[in-house]
Order: sequence, then C-alpha cells, then structure tokens
Amino acid sequence: MQIHDRLDTFARIPLANYPTPLEHLPRLSAELKRPVYIKRDDVLGPALGGNKTRKLEYLLADAQQQGQRKVVTFGGLQSNHARLTAAAANRLGLESHLFFFEKRPRELSGNLVINQLLGANMHFIPLGGGGGMTIEASIRLVRLVALAFVGKHYFIPVGGHNRLGCLGYVRAALEIDTQARALGLEQAHLILAAGSGGTLAGLMAGLILCRSNIQLLGIDVGKLWKAFPVSIAALATEICAWLGEPHPFTPQQVPLIEGTYVGERYGSPSTDGLSALKRLARAEGILLDPVYTAKAFAGMLGEIRKNRFGETDPLIFLHTGGLPALFAFPGEIL
Repeated sequence: MQIHDRLDTFARIPLANYPTPLEHLPRLSAELKRPVYIKRDDVLGPALGGNKTRKLEYLLADAQQQGQRKVVTFGGLQSNHARLTAAAANRLGLESHLFFFEKRPRELSGNLVINQLLGANMHFIPLGGGGGMTIEASIRLVRLVALAFVGKHYFIPVGGHNRLGCLGYVRAALEIDTQARALGLEQAHLILAAGSGGTLAGLMAGLILCRSNIQLLGIDVGKLWKAFPVSIAALATEICAWLGEPHPFTPQQVPLIEGTYVGERYGSPSTDGLSALKRLARAEGILLDPVYTAKAFAGMLGEIRKNRFGETDPLIFLHTGGLPALFAFPGEIL
C-alpha cells in the first residue's frame, strides 16, 4: 500500500479501466504442458489500445499541468506509442506531432492510417539507418529536431522512456503481482516484448518494490539501441530511488534476450514471429502483431524449447497490443 500511496502523489489522467484481464489459455497450456496465461494490456486505452496507455496517463497529466498545447513523440512507422499518443492527446484537446525518421510511404497502412484519421501531424525525415546510438542519445537528438520543427511543446521520449512514464508499469507490476497471487502463480515467469525498454524497466522496479517472486524476461524486438541493458538498468535504478526505495540494478541483472528473436530488423515481421502469431490465433483466437508481440511470443516458445522455464513453471505473456500493424503486412501474414 505504501507504494500505491507514493504513486498516487503523481498527477495521472486515467485513460482506461483497470485491472486488465489475466486470462488462462487452456488449449495452449495443454499443448505446452504447463499453465500459460496472457495479460491483456492490448485492450487498454483509445484507438485500438495498447500498453503505452499506462505511461501516457502520467505523461499527459504532466503536459496539462505545464499548460502545454502541443505534444511531440517519435517512433518507427508502425509505432503503437505514436498512435496512442495522438489518440490520447485528442481526448485532452492537445495537438500531436509524430516524428518518423524514414521516408513517407507511398501508401499509408496500419498505425499510420489511424494517425492520419486522428489528425496527427506526421513528420517524415529520412535520416538513414541511425544505428549504433544509445536510446538517450537518440532522445536528445530528436528533442532538438522537434524544437526546430514544432516550437514550444511537451516532449515525450520514444515509448515513453523516462521515469515519469514508467510509473505506469510500476503500477502494472503491483496489479500483475496481485492477480498472480490470487491465482496461485507467485512463481510465474512474465515474458514481454522489449522495444524501447521502458515497460521492462518499470516492471523491474515495480516487482522489486512489491517483493514479488515473479521472474521477468524481456525479448528484444529491434536490435535498435547501443548499450541497451545499460539504459534499462539505469532507468529502473532511477525509478526506485525516485519512489524512495533505492535499489541499484546492474546491466547484467537486466532480464533481456537481445537480438535472437528480432529476425531481419526492427519493424519487419520475422519467420518465427509469424508462426507464433498464427499459432496463438488458431489455438486461442487471440491476435498478436507482427512487429512486437509476435516476436516476443516466438521468443517465449523458443526459450521453452531451451528449457529456460523449467519443466512445468507457469508463464504469463504480457500482450502489449499492436493490432493495427496486422494490416500493414497482409502479404507476409497470409
């Protein structure tokens, strides 16, 4: 309760109903011979939803408190964070600006169609690969670009990657731990996609702060950032200290599998991811997306084959959303 009290000292604009469901997957559990559950953060928030809703509740409350009228963020072409930022900004009467550092596609698809429908200002600036940067360096660079293009605004880092946004997943960690205890899943493994790393950092901090026994595993879906575990460890450490319970994390303690399940590159479907997407759809009628969650689900299945989770340990897959991206890759999926 002390952690909840601390979280409640921060301004927050509820954009969804909580808790999100923690659903048993009976057919998949029978196939994998262990209890498998799915945490449905894909149902959160506006415009087809997704996990970044939890972060935006804090970030947009801060924007309102500062009296800002414009919000800026950035991401890949099929960024769910960008879509949700535009939708939530509309709900609050704020003007949204979304930056994509690639060429504008000839035809908009998936999340980009929804961004257009929402009236978001989309800025396409082809800067090439941009690889080899830390996430912090990328954020600093885009801040400068956004200031030149937009003027005065409230800046939201990619994926809501800062300590304020990540409070949304500290709160989610407490929610998941409570649900897991009620179902007797205290020793479960919680698996999720790691794109910008903020969700993983928030969960790391939250589970430590509530003394949970749940074990985390992030599956890298992008090979995007230099020194990615260093960034995640630093952010989780900062969050704990900010909430009054210092807990230092080292990069070696970050539960992340980098590179293995990305496929060709970030933003493109992988062969294993598409197979995993179809498997869950046909076993349970639940849809993943090809950019983020399908790769993470493929990672979970791959690690089961490697016996990472023991013989029968229960698993919880965090579904972070992304349904619109299904419609950006019809040729690959079908």
